[in-house]
Amino acid sequence: MTLGRSVFDGSAEVVARALIGAEMTVDGVGGRIVETEAYDLGDPASHSFRGPTKRNAVMFGPVGRAYVYRIYGLHWCLNVVCDAGARGSAVLIRALEPTVGIETMVERRGLAGVRSLCSGPGKLAQALNITVDLNGVDLTAAPFAFRSGNAADIIVGPRIGITKGVATPWRFGLRGSPYLSRPFPK
Repeated sequence: MTLGRSVFDGSAEVVARALIGAEMTVDGVGGRIVETEAYDLGDPASHSFRGPTKRNAVMFGPVGRAYVYRIYGLHWCLNVVCDAGARGSAVLIRALEPTVGIETMVERRGLAGVRSLCSGPGKLAQALNITVDLNGVDLTAAPFAFRSGNAADIIVGPRIGITKGVATPWRFGLRGSPYLSRPFPK
Protein backbone atom coordinates (compact mmCIF):
# COMPACT_ATOMS: atom_id res chain seq x y z
CA MET A 1 0.00 0.00 0.00
CA THR A 2 1.30 3.46 -0.93
CA LEU A 3 2.04 5.71 2.03
CA GLY A 4 0.07 8.96 2.04
CA ARG A 5 1.15 12.33 3.29
CA SER A 6 -0.36 11.70 6.75
CA VAL A 7 2.46 9.24 7.57
CA PHE A 8 4.76 12.28 7.71
CA ASP A 9 2.52 14.24 10.13
CA GLY A 10 3.97 12.62 13.27
CA SER A 11 6.99 13.72 15.29
CA ALA A 12 10.45 13.00 13.93
CA GLU A 13 10.87 10.11 16.37
CA VAL A 14 7.52 8.53 15.39
CA VAL A 15 8.15 8.95 11.65
CA ALA A 16 11.72 7.61 11.93
CA ARG A 17 10.38 4.43 13.54
CA ALA A 18 7.47 4.15 11.10
CA LEU A 19 9.74 4.29 8.05
CA ILE A 20 11.78 1.26 9.10
CA GLY A 21 10.65 -1.55 6.81
CA ALA A 22 8.90 0.77 4.34
CA GLU A 23 9.80 0.53 0.67
CA MET A 24 11.23 3.65 -0.97
CA THR A 25 12.07 4.16 -4.61
CA VAL A 26 13.23 7.10 -6.69
CA ASP A 27 12.40 6.70 -10.39
CA GLY A 28 11.79 3.00 -9.74
CA VAL A 29 15.16 2.37 -8.03
CA GLY A 30 15.37 1.62 -4.31
CA GLY A 31 14.45 -0.86 -1.61
CA ARG A 32 13.50 -1.40 2.00
CA ILE A 33 14.44 1.29 4.54
CA VAL A 34 16.54 -0.31 7.29
CA GLU A 35 17.98 2.70 9.13
CA THR A 36 16.83 6.24 9.98
CA GLU A 37 17.68 9.11 12.33
CA ALA A 38 15.29 11.69 13.80
CA TYR A 39 15.96 15.44 14.20
CA ASP A 40 13.69 18.24 15.44
CA LEU A 41 13.79 21.97 16.16
CA GLY A 42 14.76 21.53 19.83
CA ASP A 43 17.66 19.22 18.98
CA PRO A 44 21.10 20.90 18.96
CA ALA A 45 22.22 18.41 16.27
CA SER A 46 19.43 19.46 13.89
CA HIS A 47 19.98 21.82 10.98
CA SER A 48 16.83 23.62 12.14
CA PHE A 49 18.05 24.31 15.69
CA ARG A 50 19.09 27.92 15.02
CA GLY A 51 16.00 28.69 12.94
CA PRO A 52 15.28 28.96 9.23
CA THR A 53 18.09 29.61 6.76
CA LYS A 54 18.36 29.36 2.99
CA ARG A 55 19.87 25.87 3.39
CA ASN A 56 17.22 24.44 5.76
CA ALA A 57 14.13 26.36 4.57
CA VAL A 58 12.46 23.15 3.36
CA MET A 59 12.44 21.85 6.96
CA PHE A 60 10.07 24.69 7.89
CA GLY A 61 7.68 24.07 5.02
CA PRO A 62 5.02 21.44 4.44
CA VAL A 63 5.53 17.88 5.67
CA GLY A 64 6.22 15.15 3.16
CA ARG A 65 8.91 17.05 1.28
CA ALA A 66 12.49 16.02 0.58
CA TYR A 67 15.18 17.96 2.41
CA VAL A 68 18.41 17.29 0.50
CA TYR A 69 21.74 18.73 1.61
CA ARG A 70 25.43 18.07 1.09
CA ILE A 71 27.81 16.87 3.81
CA TYR A 72 31.58 17.30 3.80
CA GLY A 73 31.20 19.00 0.41
CA LEU A 74 30.96 15.52 -1.13
CA HIS A 75 27.81 13.55 -0.37
CA TRP A 76 24.11 14.32 -0.70
CA CYS A 77 21.74 13.22 2.09
CA LEU A 78 17.98 12.65 1.91
CA ASN A 79 15.69 13.67 4.75
CA VAL A 80 11.93 13.44 5.05
CA VAL A 81 10.32 16.63 6.41
CA CYS A 82 7.81 15.69 9.11
CA ASP A 83 5.86 16.79 12.19
CA ALA A 84 2.85 18.86 11.16
CA GLY A 85 2.65 20.17 14.73
CA ALA A 86 6.24 21.44 15.02
CA ARG A 87 8.04 22.71 11.94
CA GLY A 88 11.77 22.14 11.62
CA SER A 89 11.66 18.34 11.99
CA ALA A 90 13.09 15.78 9.59
CA VAL A 91 14.15 12.15 9.36
CA LEU A 92 17.44 11.22 7.71
CA ILE A 93 17.20 8.07 5.61
CA ARG A 94 20.52 6.43 6.57
CA ALA A 95 20.37 3.06 4.81
CA LEU A 96 18.22 0.72 2.77
CA GLU A 97 18.28 -2.84 1.55
CA PRO A 98 18.48 -2.66 -2.26
CA THR A 99 15.64 -4.59 -3.92
CA VAL A 100 14.68 -2.75 -7.11
CA GLY A 101 16.98 -1.46 -9.86
CA ILE A 102 20.09 -3.05 -8.40
CA GLU A 103 21.91 -2.98 -11.75
CA THR A 104 21.32 0.78 -11.96
CA MET A 105 22.62 1.25 -8.41
CA VAL A 106 25.73 -0.81 -9.19
CA GLU A 107 26.40 1.37 -12.23
CA ARG A 108 25.90 4.62 -10.29
CA ARG A 109 28.09 3.51 -7.38
CA GLY A 110 30.70 1.60 -9.37
CA LEU A 111 30.38 -1.33 -6.98
CA ALA A 112 29.32 -4.92 -7.42
CA GLY A 113 28.53 -5.77 -3.78
CA VAL A 114 24.82 -5.30 -3.03
CA ARG A 115 25.43 -5.03 0.71
CA SER A 116 27.39 -1.77 0.42
CA LEU A 117 25.28 -0.04 -2.25
CA CYS A 118 23.05 1.90 0.18
CA SER A 119 24.68 1.32 3.59
CA GLY A 120 24.99 4.99 4.50
CA PRO A 121 23.23 8.24 3.61
CA GLY A 122 25.78 9.37 1.01
CA LYS A 123 25.95 5.93 -0.61
CA LEU A 124 22.14 5.76 -0.68
CA ALA A 125 21.88 9.18 -2.33
CA GLN A 126 24.42 8.25 -4.99
CA ALA A 127 22.75 4.89 -5.69
CA LEU A 128 19.31 6.50 -6.02
CA ASN A 129 20.61 9.56 -7.89
CA ILE A 130 19.45 11.96 -5.18
CA THR A 131 20.88 15.46 -5.61
CA VAL A 132 19.92 19.00 -4.63
CA ASP A 133 17.57 18.97 -7.63
CA LEU A 134 15.18 16.95 -5.44
CA ASN A 135 15.30 19.39 -2.50
CA GLY A 136 11.73 20.42 -1.66
CA VAL A 137 10.14 17.81 -3.94
CA ASP A 138 6.90 16.17 -2.77
CA LEU A 139 7.67 12.67 -1.47
CA THR A 140 4.14 11.46 -2.25
CA ALA A 141 4.58 11.99 -6.00
CA ALA A 142 6.99 10.96 -8.75
CA PRO A 143 9.90 10.44 -8.80
CA PHE A 144 9.43 9.21 -5.21
CA ALA A 145 7.30 6.26 -4.10
CA PHE A 146 6.86 5.07 -0.52
CA ARG A 147 5.00 1.84 0.28
CA SER A 148 4.20 0.38 3.66
CA GLY A 149 6.36 -2.45 4.90
CA ASN A 150 6.90 -4.60 7.92
CA ALA A 151 9.61 -4.05 10.50
CA ALA A 152 8.97 -6.49 13.31
CA ASP A 153 12.13 -5.84 15.30
CA ILE A 154 13.40 -2.25 15.52
CA ILE A 155 16.63 -1.51 17.36
CA VAL A 156 17.30 1.94 18.87
CA GLY A 157 20.59 3.69 19.58
CA PRO A 158 22.57 6.94 19.46
CA ARG A 159 22.90 8.85 16.21
CA ILE A 160 26.09 8.81 14.14
CA GLY A 161 28.46 11.54 12.95
CA ILE A 162 27.26 14.35 15.21
CA THR A 163 28.92 16.20 18.08
CA LYS A 164 25.82 17.66 19.81
CA GLY A 165 22.86 15.66 21.06
CA VAL A 166 24.91 12.49 20.68
CA ALA A 167 23.21 10.65 23.54
CA THR A 168 19.70 11.18 22.14
CA PRO A 169 18.56 7.67 21.13
CA TRP A 170 17.03 8.69 17.81
CA ARG A 171 18.76 6.26 15.46
CA PHE A 172 16.48 3.41 14.41
CA GLY A 173 17.31 0.27 12.51
CA LEU A 174 16.04 -3.12 11.51
CA ARG A 175 17.64 -5.58 13.94
CA GLY A 176 19.94 -8.05 12.20
CA SER A 177 19.98 -6.25 8.85
CA PRO A 178 23.31 -6.59 7.03
CA TYR A 179 22.54 -3.33 5.17
CA LEU A 180 22.96 -0.90 8.10
CA SER A 181 25.53 1.88 7.82
CA ARG A 182 27.13 0.70 11.08
CA PRO A 183 26.26 -1.87 13.72
CA PHE A 184 24.25 -0.65 16.70
CA PRO A 185 25.95 -0.72 20.12
CA LYS A 186 25.07 -3.79 22.18
